This record gives sequence, C-alpha cells and structure tokens, in this order.
Amino acid sequence: MSTNNKLFHNGNLSEKTFLVTGGAGFIGSNLVEYLIKNGAGKVRVLDNLSNGFHRNIEPYLKNDAFEFLEGDITDLSTCHEACSGVDLISHQAALGSVPRSIEFPLNTHEANATGFLNMLVAARDAKIDRMVYASSSSVYGDLKDSPKKESKIGKALSPYAVSKYTNELYANVFALNYGLKIIGLRYFNVFGPRQDPNGPYAAAIPLFMDAVLNDKKAFINGDGEQTRDFTYVENAVQANVRALFAEHHKAYGKVYNVAVGENITVNQLFNEIKDIAGSEHMPDYRDERPGDIRNSLADISLANELLNYEPQVKLKEGLSVTYDWFRKTFNLKNN
Repeated sequence: MSTNNKLFHNGNLSEKTFLVTGGAGFIGSNLVEYLIKNGAGKVRVLDNLSNGFHRNIEPYLKNDAFEFLEGDITDLSTCHEACSGVDLISHQAALGSVPRSIEFPLNTHEANATGFLNMLVAARDAKIDRMVYASSSSVYGDLKDSPKKESKIGKALSPYAVSKYTNELYANVFALNYGLKIIGLRYFNVFGPRQDPNGPYAAAIPLFMDAVLNDKKAFINGDGEQTRDFTYVENAVQANVRALFAEHHKAYGKVYNVAVGENITVNQLFNEIKDIAGSEHMPDYRDERPGDIRNSLADISLANELLNYEPQVKLKEGLSVTYDWFRKTFNLKNN
C-alpha cells in the first residue's frame, strides 16, 4: 500500500488497542497494515468475509499484535465482544456499491444502518474513547455545487446514500447524548491495492485494470464525461489515522471529505490507465447507472484545518502503484 514511509500519527501506538471493522476488506486491510507496521499494541479485526478476503489479513495471523474475529456487525453481541478492551475504533465494515443497494436495499440497510447502530451501542457500552467511521460522498446526492463542502448536501439518489447519511445522523445523536468522540469520513472514490476486480459490483478502476491486462471488455457507463475525485487508498488511511488521533478541540462530532481535491472524467481515467499499461484497448459504452452522481469534486479544507489531512498521493502515482499490484498479484499477462 505505502508509496512512502511518512507517518500520520505522533507518539507510540504500542499502548493502544485498535478495532478495525471490515479489516479484511479493501480500505480496512490497508489501515491494518499501517497500524501493524507502526507498532500498534493490538489490532483486532472484525469481519464476516462477505466483502473482505482472508488473503488480506493472512500476513498478520501469526503476529502477536493481531487478532481476527470472524463475525457480523448486524449481531449486537458480536459487536460487544469486538469492542471489549478496545481504545480506538475505525469502522469500515459496510456493504458498498450504489447498484447493489438499488437491487438489494434491505441488505444494504441491515449492514450499513443497523450494523452501524450496533457498533455505536457497543462502543458506548464499552466506554470507547474514540471512533472513526466511513461515510461516503454519495450523501451529496443531487447537489450541483462544486466543489462539495461538508455543510451542504442534496437529495439522496440511492439506498446506499441513505444508509451512509443515516450513519452521520446516528453519529451526531450519540456524540450529543453519550459524549462519544466520533468522526465521519466521506470517502470520494477510493482506489488502490487489494480492491477486488471481481463480481457484479466491482468499481471502475479495478475493472479497467483487469480489462487492459487481460484483453477483456471495459465498460464505461453513460458518455464517460462524468467526473470523479479519485482518491488513492493511502490518503484514506492517513485520514483515518489523523482522525483517530485528532488533537484539535473542534475536530469531533463532524464529517470530513476524504479526497484529493482534483477530479477528472471517467474517459480521462481510462486513458491514464491505458497509458500506464501501454495498451491500445478501447472501451465500450453502455447506459448510465441509476443512482450515479454526475460530477464529484471535494473541498478538503475542513479536513486539512481540523485533522491536518494532506493527501500525499495524487492520481497518476496511485494508478501506477495500483497497476503494478494488479499485475503481480493476479499474475497477469504483463507480469
């Protein structure tokens, strides 16, 4: 994951016990890697392996500082077990994907809304010091403003967006009524190593990587002129660590955009990946997806001010690192 050795925290992690829900998943496992490499006292992962993979945590299974709890956040007793003895929580567990939420809204609500509420209750009962959770840029919905600022959102366009906004509302209520120190992170199109290219709900970048490496069809939804603020996973890890150790007295009880603050079209993105791969691959175009946002660009000034968040990895560098990971991990044709 790392493109450099920069630390995103001050002090010694060896005195802390961390819980990373969804820690076998894409973003969660990259966060686990950072914590383990930097001497965390204990890192406990709670994951039901529905979206995560055993291979993502396998390097740590024999590490005394690592603990894996296979379980589901939709079960409150499991959440209580996971929170026992924990100092800090990074809550990444969720069912992602706008299209999946439109097809299976009940599953999305159960995992993302009920599961999140379970974690809040368990954190409250265990008297956890701080909790950081993953929200999403999807909460901006049909808002036309650009760049997006945390203080204003539009109408939700999918059950996934509703579930993530529900998280934010519950977080505010728990901060208000129980004094829980909690921070939400609105991720903008995070990509990088360990992002799964398989399955019907895979994201654009891993699908494009797979296509150019294996001469598969690459599909672009709509005209490809929709824009996104693509964010390398190391930046998301930085945001989580900064939030877990935030020192600014105004930092808690808020949500923050986690992005780079730059956007490009999906067509441009595909061309960037083609250039990295040295490919002449051409995409196929198909209908727009229901629930998709047309344009997305983040204002990251609030995260910079209160969390000291400064994205280290821009798009081209992140794509290059991600391409190399895909090529080596899946033993693809250019290996």
